[in-house]
Amino acid sequence: MAFVRVLAVALLAAVAQGSSQDSSMNPIRKVVTLLQAMQKKVTAEGEKEKDLYDKFMCYCKTGGSDLSTSISSAETKVPAVGAEITASEEKLEQSKADLKNAQVDRSAAEASMAEAKALREKEAAAYAGEKAEFDTNIAALTKAVAALEKGMAGSFLQSDAANVLRKVAVSKVEMLEADRQDLVAFLAQGSSYAPSSGSITGILKELGDEMSKSLADFTATEEGSIKTCEALIAAKKKEMAALSETVEFKTAQIGELGVAIVTMKEDLTDTEAALAEDQAYFAQMEKSCKTKTAEWEERSKTRAEELVALADTIKVLNDDDALDL
Repeated sequence: MAFVRVLAVALLAAVAQGSSQDSSMNPIRKVVTLLQAMQKKVTAEGEKEKDLYDKFMCYCKTGGSDLSTSISSAETKVPAVGAEITASEEKLEQSKADLKNAQVDRSAAEASMAEAKALREKEAAAYAGEKAEFDTNIAALTKAVAALEKGMAGSFLQSDAANVLRKVAVSKVEMLEADRQDLVAFLAQGSSYAPSSGSITGILKELGDEMSKSLADFTATEEGSIKTCEALIAAKKKEMAALSETVEFKTAQIGELGVAIVTMKEDLTDTEAALAEDQAYFAQMEKSCKTKTAEWEERSKTRAEELVALADTIKVLNDDDALDL
């Protein structure tokens, strides 16, 4: 309707101008020329606006595609990073528990090794005392036998070795009572003793053999205890070395996981922020592009109607009857 009014005004203006100027130029022709100029202007403006619209639509398509890709990537990344953070936090807690267990086990191994060493020292001291006593008793028995066999019992009975045998005769539990009494009698006779048989010598040799065997058994037990202790200490040292490696590894792992978790959380925060920003911008761009398309379609429709009206008017005015006015 507005365009029709414009045409009407243009016609009136052209007719009025024609009536006041040289009658040699047909006023209708003037109107046709004016309308043709308007037609060209509307067409040129349409082409220019279409070029701008096409560029904007290209931006909508390209920018929208880039944003969609970025949003899709972020939407995939956010839950993936979240799951990785959860897994790393669980691994961190497990590593802390493993570290604590390794430290406790290492302390227990160290305490066990110290206890084994203390027990070994105690056993070694007991063995040393027992061995010294065995050595003293066996030496005294050996001297006694030698003295008796040489007929020197009297001088032996005055020696320190005889005093040792007196203690053995009184304290030895496993000895037969008859042998004990014979030995005590021999040791009590002093230098007047004159052996009539080898009974005392036999008793002393038997005692010596028994003590030597007991010492050998006792020494074997001691040597076995030494080997057991050494094996235990070696095993504990190996265990402690392995546990120390675990402690070192878990300590480093805890540090690395802690840094990784902080980094992932920062990355997650940045990604979520960028995602929200892209989603907001994408929504706004979609809205703008739809609005631009609607405006373009409306203007294109209006322009098409204008061009049709101009073309129809020019056609009518170009009619021979109109030019004859």
